[in-house]
Amino acid sequence: MLFMVIESFRDQDMVPVYRRVRQAGRSLPEGLRYIDSWVEPNFARCFQLMETDDLTLLQRWILQWRGLGVSFEIVPVVPSKDTRAVVEPLLDQPPA
Repeated sequence: MLFMVIESFRDQDMVPVYRRVRQAGRSLPEGLRYIDSWVEPNFARCFQLMETDDLTLLQRWILQWRGLGVSFEIVPVVPSKDTRAVVEPLLDQPPA
């Protein structure tokens, strides 16, 4: 499954998190895969796309970041192409 992990940095200060990544890497448990990430221009949040079939791996990974001024929101996501395949049969039906 895919998850959008939204990291919110306290006081828009991501330096402690970036420092930790530089020193120790992302420290992902086996079975949790980092795909890509994007950061807001004001440094308030980072959006990371992650993949796993075991949600406890996300929990383990998040616990490693305690005390660095970051909080996490985890949102399950579905690729647009997969969603389109689900919706496609409904497109030719009359509106409800």
